[in-house]
Amino acid sequence: MNIDGSNLRIGRLSTVVAKAALLGNEVNIFNVEKIIITGDKKKVFEKYKQRRERGAPLVGPYYPRIPSKFVKRCIRGMLPYKQTKGRDALDRVKCHKGVPAQFKETKLESIPAAHIDNSMVAKFTTVGEVCKLLGGKEE
Repeated sequence: MNIDGSNLRIGRLSTVVAKAALLGNEVNIFNVEKIIITGDKKKVFEKYKQRRERGAPLVGPYYPRIPSKFVKRCIRGMLPYKQTKGRDALDRVKCHKGVPAQFKETKLESIPAAHIDNSMVAKFTTVGEVCKLLGGKEE
């Protein structure tokens, strides 16, 4: 399953991907920096900045700043990752910034239920913007 993440809401995308991974499917998500986080931009930035600063640097919890790891962490929240089946499912999920050369010829799917055009939300930001605010560097 190859998914183009452009203009897809992160929560809806995560649930679909988590279910597919639990069923044993390999899932590749492309253009993760263009995935949408809904809500007021200022509140979204405050929320993720607070998550990033929570805990101690050597103890955790650790919250990623790279877009591909950021999205994978959101998908992890939808999986029973402390169990073997959840860890195996998370291993079947791959997130990519952009579209790598080896996948240029493959047909990318979209998830209509997760598309931002199908919602009434006017305020949103992208994963790339949030990661840039958190101090993330390019992959």
